[in-house]
Amino acid sequence: MTIREQLRGTGVAIVTPFREDESVDFDALGKVIDFIIGNGIDYIVTLGTTGETPTVDKQEKFDIINYTFEKVNSRVPIVVGIGGNNTKEVVNAVQSYPIDKAAAILSAAPYYNKPSQEGIYQHYKAIAAASPKPIIMYNVPGRTGRNMEPATTIRLANEVSNITGIKEAGNSVPQCMQLLRDRPEHFLIVSGDDDLVLPELAGGMDGVISVAANCFPKNFSKMVRAGLSNDFATAKKLNDPLIEAYNLLFAENNPAGVKAFLSEMGLIKNVLRLPLVPLSQPVLQKVKAYLK
Repeated sequence: MTIREQLRGTGVAIVTPFREDESVDFDALGKVIDFIIGNGIDYIVTLGTTGETPTVDKQEKFDIINYTFEKVNSRVPIVVGIGGNNTKEVVNAVQSYPIDKAAAILSAAPYYNKPSQEGIYQHYKAIAAASPKPIIMYNVPGRTGRNMEPATTIRLANEVSNITGIKEAGNSVPQCMQLLRDRPEHFLIVSGDDDLVLPELAGGMDGVISVAANCFPKNFSKMVRAGLSNDFATAKKLNDPLIEAYNLLFAENNPAGVKAFLSEMGLIKNVLRLPLVPLSQPVLQKVKAYLK
């Protein structure tokens, strides 16, 4: 089965729950995993940006990966996030992290350095050459400071066999349309923008790696399935009530929004590691009102 077939549908960029002392709360992580799988999501992405990876140390990452494989117990595929702006360090990580059971690696484009398109190309080419698992690239210019242009993505898709997909979060439907037009047949393209999933599915995307599906897994994954089946009347009915939630989830930052929702739902504690802080009271009140 190709990665495009295996990872079709709704992936969840899962949170890393913390206790009050900011240690990793594995009991809460297990609750979130059971909640999202029980409500129909298709696969899990651990250690994405939503998992607060910049503030999670290496040993904690190993522990989270191992726990997630154990808890999921092959119920759905797992993708592991391994990215960074030091190519050599990312290469070392893909060779040393416990990823034997992973379906693929999700690797965000380099942030802060602002490499040229050629630099981005060489970065991914080096990671792919070192990786024992297929690579899904992640374009998120709002976080990295540099857009990965469609020509660069398609060049990598055609020239590097171990690069099998992209999570596209450029917040640009026209850019997605260009990627969908030009991609090779095997190449997975999923959305990274929850609020744009519906139109992007209409354009031919294979699904989404979602933040919202942490807290609304049932209706969100139903919406994605309807869109993938070209039943856009049903997809719109399911998506319309979620539009306000998307706005609240990203009102201040991610994952402060999703952690507030999950905390109000009784699944995790509302604890983040600095420099992130919980949602401000005015936005939290809107979250509470929405859930009522």
